[in-house]
Amino acid sequence: MLHELLTGFHMVMTFGNVFAIFLGVAFGVFMGAVPGLTGTMGIALIIPLTYSLSPITAFCALLGTYKGCLFGGAIPAILINTPGAPAAAVTVFDGFPLAQKGQAGQAMDIALWASVIADAFATICLIFLAVFLARISLKFGPPEYASLIVFSLCIVAGVSGDSMLKGIIAAVLGFLLGTVGLDPMISTPRFTFGFVTLFNGINMMVLMIGLFALSEVLVQSEKKGSDSRNLADAGKDRASWADIKRCLPTIFRGGVIGVLIGAIPGLGATPAAFLTYTETKRVSKHPEKFGHGAIEGVAASESGNNATCGGALIPLMALGIPGDVTTAVLLGAFLIHGLTPGPALFKENLSLVYSIFAALLIAIFFLPLVGRQFIRLFSLIAKVPNSIIYPVTTVLCTVGVFGFNSSYTDLWLMLFFGVMAYFMRKLGFPLAPMLIAFILEPIGERAIRQSLTLSRGSLDIFITRPISLVFLVLALISVIVLVRMKTRKSKENK
Repeated sequence: MLHELLTGFHMVMTFGNVFAIFLGVAFGVFMGAVPGLTGTMGIALIIPLTYSLSPITAFCALLGTYKGCLFGGAIPAILINTPGAPAAAVTVFDGFPLAQKGQAGQAMDIALWASVIADAFATICLIFLAVFLARISLKFGPPEYASLIVFSLCIVAGVSGDSMLKGIIAAVLGFLLGTVGLDPMISTPRFTFGFVTLFNGINMMVLMIGLFALSEVLVQSEKKGSDSRNLADAGKDRASWADIKRCLPTIFRGGVIGVLIGAIPGLGATPAAFLTYTETKRVSKHPEKFGHGAIEGVAASESGNNATCGGALIPLMALGIPGDVTTAVLLGAFLIHGLTPGPALFKENLSLVYSIFAALLIAIFFLPLVGRQFIRLFSLIAKVPNSIIYPVTTVLCTVGVFGFNSSYTDLWLMLFFGVMAYFMRKLGFPLAPMLIAFILEPIGERAIRQSLTLSRGSLDIFITRPISLVFLVLALISVIVLVRMKTRKSKENK
């Protein structure tokens, strides 16, 4: 294996290939950092430009873009409470409160190093465990997915704030919003109110921007004459080695969760970021700090998010099964260049496989260099007064939402969700459970209905399969632990 990896480095280490990696990382960070643009969109834009390139150079650019976009979404999430990508919505929970305390630079630095370290861990796992983890991921059928979603929803209680009841109400509302569109099994319209544009459901970007960005604009509009962002030195303030060292256990936890979730086809970065965040909060000695500016919260979100890059490439390269939407686009790139991912790729194009591994490792070194420059560039936002930044944010959100589907319905939905989130925040309802439930609803509903179809309506299928049973037991343990924590906290407050 070492010989093949060295051969891969030898093939990649040309000026053209290294420059392609650099441009890919820079373009990816830019695409992730601009709200409304996504890494998937960035890769799709680059693919036509790679037709005339060699497969190695093409994948140097594409994989560099993939890595860059995963980090880029954290920058606007921290600075202006607007996630640049869906997975960065979790970074908002603690990143923006840190920015309001004048620690935006520290938060972005932690996000960068958490991304780099978790990415390196995931890439090493990809190199050494690709085939093994891909075989495990194949054992996930509908019952395992359903139990995993149940486990995830139980953990949602961990980010429900001070009131579990309000958290449950928000999660139920998110689930209801997730049912809008065509029925996944029989394709009949549900809750579309006659709007054809809702047949595909509510766009995640629309909900996310409305919940976090637009509601923040409405909240800040009440604070006349004050600069609540307090970001004057956002580009200068940096995380110390002590901060990074304190976050290392969190980062490695996120790396493990990100690789495992990424290797399961169909989940992707957003559930990995949520799961890492809630698990980090659960094991923390000071869970009350999460959501109010905990540096570990930023590290958890970004490590879980970025580790899915290596994880999602595992089933793609070993089995030809894309792990998420972005790797589905990469699958198209493989086919365009006459390559078929799967076991045959390792037999017939082993040199290309290890060249891709080498490109992934080189991209890790470019990410902190490029990321730091983008942090300085975007930190200029800190010098812009609120009276300018929030109207501009509204315009960017509007353009981004409309540009995604060219739909006026999406604009009205964004406004509706923004106003609704404004009142939810005023009444103390957490937004996180709502977004988590919305994201998990399509996966969970489809898995449960498929499982019941396979078992002819019997619930035994969920407890007779070992992996499914393990997730259900973990869900039960999580509920017991969370109830005890909430009970103890309420007694202490009395």
